[in-house]
Amino acid sequence: MNCPTALAATEDRRRSTGESHQALHALLGDHDQPLTIPSARHAEQARLETSVFLNVCKLGGLARHPLGIVRLRPEEDQLILQLLDEPYIIRYWVDSLLPRTVADSGDPRDRVCGVAGLRYRREGSALVLYCPGTPARIALTGFNPRWWERIADLLKEDYQLLQEQPDWTPDERAAHTATVASAYEPEQLFSPLLRRIRATAGPGPINSTDAWRNGGAAFRLEVTDGPPCPDLVRLLGDGPTGLGWQVEHKMCTCRCDHIRGGCHIDFRDPATGLEVQYSNGKWGRTTDDRHALDELNETAFA
Repeated sequence: MNCPTALAATEDRRRSTGESHQALHALLGDHDQPLTIPSARHAEQARLETSVFLNVCKLGGLARHPLGIVRLRPEEDQLILQLLDEPYIIRYWVDSLLPRTVADSGDPRDRVCGVAGLRYRREGSALVLYCPGTPARIALTGFNPRWWERIADLLKEDYQLLQEQPDWTPDERAAHTATVASAYEPEQLFSPLLRRIRATAGPGPINSTDAWRNGGAAFRLEVTDGPPCPDLVRLLGDGPTGLGWQVEHKMCTCRCDHIRGGCHIDFRDPATGLEVQYSNGKWGRTTDDRHALDELNETAFA
């Protein structure tokens, strides 16, 4: 395969995951078809990815990498994430994900904060997230794993972390069961989205991506400074590596240099029937906001 053709075959996947062409070239084979993005093979893998995504997507805009994810490598049996090498980013992930027991409540989902059943271990230079008794795993790279361990040790002073439990606790199992039964975190929607999270990043120096349920069968997907709408529609919709999301309504200002304001697209996922209400605020964040991350880094190990 000649170089221009090979580059075209990896273009959309590179844009969606942040992977390099060199890293993907070995997957091309002899055909000239666009390289696809694999889905999680196991339901447990998709659920873990969904829970991780929904717990860390409130990070906000601190860098050009949404959720602090520089690039990812989606595989059928695992997801490999390279995180931004900044102490506060790691602090936020640890604080948002590690499960801990909280005040008793009538709803089992309110008895555990973080991702129920989540455990971690070091494997070489990677920090692996997993759930006991399942094949699910997410490998975190790009930072010193000792940072994660130091921060977890700090949190143990204030919280009853469940990391030392070799198996799921009864509260974790009840919370997980209730979440799956409620379909409040549809893995068919959010696992594929996490595997394409770089598609939501715009060209500017600051990007933020957030998602939440907006009532009924609708979800909100909001970015502060996202990509041009045609790019997003291709990467999440009808493109060769897309999700097949269908555009039902669009209000786009991408081509209007003289008009300030955001863009709004209502997608429909045909596989689930769920609606995704997307908005790009076009805040115009700049590198002047870098000082906020610098200040947060100073307190990451405190």
